[in-house]
Amino acid sequence: MTLSERAVHRIAELLRDEAAGALFRVSVEGGGCSGFQYRFAFVKETEPDDLLVERDGARVVIDPVSLGFVQGAELDFVDGLIGASFKLNNPNVTASCGCGTSFSI
Repeated sequence: MTLSERAVHRIAELLRDEAAGALFRVSVEGGGCSGFQYRFAFVKETEPDDLLVERDGARVVIDPVSLGFVQGAELDFVDGLIGASFKLNNPNVTASCGCGTSFSI
């Protein structure tokens, strides 16, 4: 998984407001109308088998199961008329729901 420049900037900005040592966790969970959903959260600790992606002050962790779903994906941050959010540009997705919050592989 890679991080876009916009994602790096936003994550670094958000981490400045979190406790020292905080990380941005990306995970994939079952659920939603298409089968899987992305989850984003701030965490203080990692698991021994987590992958850590660091770029220009942005520190992102992902567990090995979730990594299998987002292999080759790019984490981006979009800020548009309908709101701002993190988005995964995931080449593995075969279908997604109309609202864009869940996907299938």
